[in-house]
Amino acid sequence: MTHSDGIVKPKTRRSKRFLQSREPKLIENLKNSMIIKGGNTSETLSQALKDVYALKKPNAVLYKKKNMVRPFEDSTALEFFSKKSDCSLFLFGSHNKKRPNNLIFGRMFDFHVLDMFELGIEKFVSLKDVKNDTCPVGTKPMLVFAGELFDTDREHQRLKNVLTDFFCGPRVSAVRLAGLEHVLHFTALEGKIYMRSYRVLLKKSGCRTPRIELEEMGPSFDFVMRRSHMASDDLYRTAHKKPKGVKPKKKKNISHDAFGTRFGRLHMQKQDLNKLQTRKMKGLRKRRGEEPAESASPKTPRIESDV
Repeated sequence: MTHSDGIVKPKTRRSKRFLQSREPKLIENLKNSMIIKGGNTSETLSQALKDVYALKKPNAVLYKKKNMVRPFEDSTALEFFSKKSDCSLFLFGSHNKKRPNNLIFGRMFDFHVLDMFELGIEKFVSLKDVKNDTCPVGTKPMLVFAGELFDTDREHQRLKNVLTDFFCGPRVSAVRLAGLEHVLHFTALEGKIYMRSYRVLLKKSGCRTPRIELEEMGPSFDFVMRRSHMASDDLYRTAHKKPKGVKPKKKKNISHDAFGTRFGRLHMQKQDLNKLQTRKMKGLRKRRGEEPAESASPKTPRIESDV
């Protein structure tokens, strides 16, 4: 039910719970991804979208029908799908003669497009083409970025940030060693971006720490950067702004050194050591008539004369 002031009020408990789930939160929900086919797709592109969906499950939605959308010209359709499926990340696949086999990685802020990058597939090896075992569904991957461009070039830095958002998986407080079994490796070299997926094998090493081997699992891509749309610096800072309730309170008189050791400073009142309670021993008891050393007046020396 919508009132004249634009406020939507639910009629049922189910709709009330739905609206509450969409309300702003101090700690946001897990970011879901939507994977969408464009109006024209090739067999390579369709399989690539399915493979990325297999890596993202269960935190992804796959749209199987084709959609006539051109994200760089008009993004209203993507924003509609984002609001409908409550997804803040998207992967859009398109194919045409001028730009064949395109994958557009992007993300939303407040259900509006924030950043997106168009990567063209030059070489692709599917999951089904690699006969090795795969990782269980929902495995949190380890992300590795290699190449100077990811640190020096502004466009590649933002792409690295988008790919981290897209593939990082759920936030966890602790990870067990056996759970580190999937690696996604991105390399920026000579204008191209290479994406490789590996399964981690823990082998016996004769000591407590296992020997690590990487086995290619698929999918693997050779990308070339085509087009990009990056948010302005002001909008980017707004998207990263943290609410006051999430910011940790600053603790006074605590510092850290270069090695991460924490030091604290305590302020205490001046203490009278004469009133300090110590262990009671016979040798420390005061005798009757004994004056404290400070209050006792010094004895004057006696002078004798020969007269």
